[in-house]
Amino acid sequence: MSVDLETKKIFWIAGERSGDLHAANVLKALNGSLYKYYHLGIGGPLMQKQGLQPLYPFNRFAVMGFVEVIKHIGFFMKVENRIRKEFTKSPPDLVVLVDYPGFNMRIARMADNLGIPVLYYISPQFWAWKHKRVHQLKDYTRHVAVILPFEKELLDIHRVNCTYVGHPIAEEISVDNTKEQFARSHNLDMNKKWLGFFPGSREIEVTKMLPPFLQAIKRFDPEEYEFLISTTSNISTETYMLMLKQEKLRKFKLVEKGNYSMMQHCDFLVVTSGTATIETAFIGTPFIIVYKTSRLSYELGKRLIKIKRIGLPNIILDDDVIPELIQDQVNGKTIHQKIMEFLDDSDLYNEMKSRLRDIHNILGEKEASKETAQIALKLLKDSSWIDV
Repeated sequence: MSVDLETKKIFWIAGERSGDLHAANVLKALNGSLYKYYHLGIGGPLMQKQGLQPLYPFNRFAVMGFVEVIKHIGFFMKVENRIRKEFTKSPPDLVVLVDYPGFNMRIARMADNLGIPVLYYISPQFWAWKHKRVHQLKDYTRHVAVILPFEKELLDIHRVNCTYVGHPIAEEISVDNTKEQFARSHNLDMNKKWLGFFPGSREIEVTKMLPPFLQAIKRFDPEEYEFLISTTSNISTETYMLMLKQEKLRKFKLVEKGNYSMMQHCDFLVVTSGTATIETAFIGTPFIIVYKTSRLSYELGKRLIKIKRIGLPNIILDDDVIPELIQDQVNGKTIHQKIMEFLDDSDLYNEMKSRLRDIHNILGEKEASKETAQIALKLLKDSSWIDV
């Protein structure tokens, strides 16, 4: 494709840690193309490593739940006003919005009203709630890069310009050590069963999810099990240690780096609803999905969300393959019981492993970052471009 080498300005918004990773790979693919770029916007350390100039500290955008978003509404209005000034004063050649629909759909409308082409990467989950976003995608975006096969089918019905690019985890997940190597690096006993717990990547998630996880751990015999707790660098170690101290838990391992190895090598996992569930399913280790939020957010969600499953692996398979524990079910006793159901029944355990291989086969066919970068290149060359 022949293009000139003038610098192209791309404005990015990825408000979550997973979006930072997915978008960073697209930036990397673009940076290897023929254009020169000036990347500006909202994104985390991985995007910044690829050249993004951030407008605000990334951790201020890690907000979830109806009530929690309302508490931060003043900040988001400030950000929106700043972006409007940026678009008006120095319009970018392309806006790339990554997931984060509550905020990004508003920016899509703003950009479109100013005649700036919008590429939406990782579509809002309109099939779960807020179906009106289908019409907003059609009206405010030039193209949507979807990561789930059925999303393209649904968007095609509404004549939304879109391409199925594959799921980004298919190219992001790698496990580069053996179980023996992982055991040595974390001082784990190979003769015990390993249980892994993923309380989430946001502090509000961790404070809600980790206490019931620890209550479940206390029901297991530490002479038979190793307990691994996934941590994240954007939450202080003191936050985890305080909760561990409150539950008087002594035998555990905190794992900050090597989440994919942890997913691969554990015997069973407990995973907070979110990106980690699809990563775990792709890797193939049996697990349960848990989700808990504020009571008000939960009651509002029940009335607004249309689907009967919350876990993406179950939604993709259209089946209740992975048990889902929601709200009051997220307690130490129930989590312990669910884990033991699978560890005590090898047939049940192996049946889940078999079904999870279907997820791997469905999502592992494309390289999402390269596919999305190609769409961005076409829009930069011709903002009226539609068909791929």
